[in-house]
Amino acid sequence: MDEKELLERSGGPVTRTRLAADLRTLGLAQGDTVMFHTRLSALGYVAGGPPTVIGALLDVVGADGTLMASCGWNDAPPYDLAEWPPEWQRAVRAEHPAYDPALSEADHHNGRLPEALRHWPGAVRSRHPDAGFVAVGAAAGELMADHPWDGPHGPGSPLARLAERGGRVLLLGAPLDTITLLHHAEALAEAPGKRYVRYEQPVLVDGRREWRSFHDIDTEDGAFDYSAVVSGQEPFTVIARDMLAAGFGVRGTVGAAESHLFEAPEVVRFGVGWIEEKLGERPGARSRSADPGP
Repeated sequence: MDEKELLERSGGPVTRTRLAADLRTLGLAQGDTVMFHTRLSALGYVAGGPPTVIGALLDVVGADGTLMASCGWNDAPPYDLAEWPPEWQRAVRAEHPAYDPALSEADHHNGRLPEALRHWPGAVRSRHPDAGFVAVGAAAGELMADHPWDGPHGPGSPLARLAERGGRVLLLGAPLDTITLLHHAEALAEAPGKRYVRYEQPVLVDGRREWRSFHDIDTEDGAFDYSAVVSGQEPFTVIARDMLAAGFGVRGTVGAAESHLFEAPEVVRFGVGWIEEKLGERPGARSRSADPGP
């Protein structure tokens, strides 16, 4: 999409001042701890790109607030490395660089904003290579500290701490299925057929590169088989729509984008309840992993 189309969509440039005003109208406030997901092009022509969006968010939450985003690792070894020919595996294991929170690029699938946020002055990135997050602001260190190696979406994770702090989730033109916090609900939910994965990635331990095995719910193909209850739709989209219909979360326009603001504790409670109600009675469901433990 070219600049003219973006300008026409947003009725002129989307500036830092305009974004901040729209965010306040949506309900974002000073002191908020907020995890945000952004589809930049949906906002229209943002004068200055990602730094303008981050600057506007910081203007609204202020010095006592905190911004958080999914980060991940763009150049992580593939999950199916163990299925490669032995000589290819040996080459990767011998020389693939370790995940480095200071240097490793954020996953491109998360858009441009997380990569910009991790370069922001004072940014703190969690230690987990695959399910990592980044934060800037007053609570950044607290949110990111000691991210569990195993179960990185569950208790003790940055997602858990976001909810415990009474944080919020902001979708700036991003689709409803991008609510990463619902993975925390999946980790907590007790329903049959929960799927788990194991994979290996290189990390730094006392300054030395070391391959480590990780255990988590399956966020790639789905922690549960939702097919019987979502009619071909994205599961998180269905959960989020039901959440909005139940009166949780607000809609509004930021720039040119339809945007949503949710309360993190409500997202977790609703998500856990939805999963357990919809999937809890399904007969014959089986877990992909025979060992759900770390």
